[in-house]
Amino acid sequence: MAGHEEELRRKIESLRKEKRAVILAHNYQPPEIQDIADFVGDSLQLSLRATETDAKIIVFCGVNFMAETAAILNPDKKVLIPDLNALCPMASMLPAALVKIYKRRYPKAKVVLYVNTLAEAKALSDAVCTSANPAEVIEIMESETVLFGPDWNLAQYAKRLTEKEVIPIPEYGFCPVHKVFKREDILRLKEAHPDAEVMAHPECDPEVHEVADFIGSTSRMCRRVRASKAEEFIVATENGLLHRLVKERKASYIPAHPYAICVNMKLHTLEKLYLSLRDEKFEVKVPEKIAAPARRAIEVMLKARG
Repeated sequence: MAGHEEELRRKIESLRKEKRAVILAHNYQPPEIQDIADFVGDSLQLSLRATETDAKIIVFCGVNFMAETAAILNPDKKVLIPDLNALCPMASMLPAALVKIYKRRYPKAKVVLYVNTLAEAKALSDAVCTSANPAEVIEIMESETVLFGPDWNLAQYAKRLTEKEVIPIPEYGFCPVHKVFKREDILRLKEAHPDAEVMAHPECDPEVHEVADFIGSTSRMCRRVRASKAEEFIVATENGLLHRLVKERKASYIPAHPYAICVNMKLHTLEKLYLSLRDEKFEVKVPEKIAAPARRAIEVMLKARG
């Protein structure tokens, strides 16, 4: 098996050079995908990197909305995703039709959508944000009322950082992985590891935020472990980040839940990555009538950064 994986890595390296391709991988990807990627990061970092590359082909190892975002920002490049089934459940919770309903209900409000949405929804928004910069984006909206979706927990987190009225759309949007974390479980871990620092993702429930020492996106967690003096960290986000954190700094990283795993993120394998590069599949395309307004909204996110 090890020999087969090594052969796949050699083939991927060869194809990457031959086809002038760049491999982007999200922090939640399996270790072998993170290790072979040209760049590993969160949604905001990957969006930025997608705009900076001079590669002809972008292979995006993440879920569907991420590959869509790369395609929107790079209409002159071929964007591939190794497995078409790598879908984001949260993104499906806010279809374009529902955004239209809320816009009619609140005609004076601006619409800020989490990057974890499909392109058709982004096209109806005034701006897009990531978990690293929701408040920064909300603050630059020329309205005191902002419709924000699809993640309810991120909306609550953003509310605490701005004085504007933030209305969640829909009322039930959530990430299934981040819903597994419970306050009592983290408190038990904290009791067993009293010197550990608790880091929680903004997509976690507010009750988890209450017992966290640090709340931030995966990129901010990476920066946090480099800056902190703690030797142990309890990590409340998808467990794929732990591989990245070990590379950032040698310390003890304790998953806040043993099964905090996004199965869709884990669909990409070395075999699928190799086939994607070899056959240039599966190409992600966004019609320009959707891509153009979505691009304007995404560019607001890139300027706000966070």
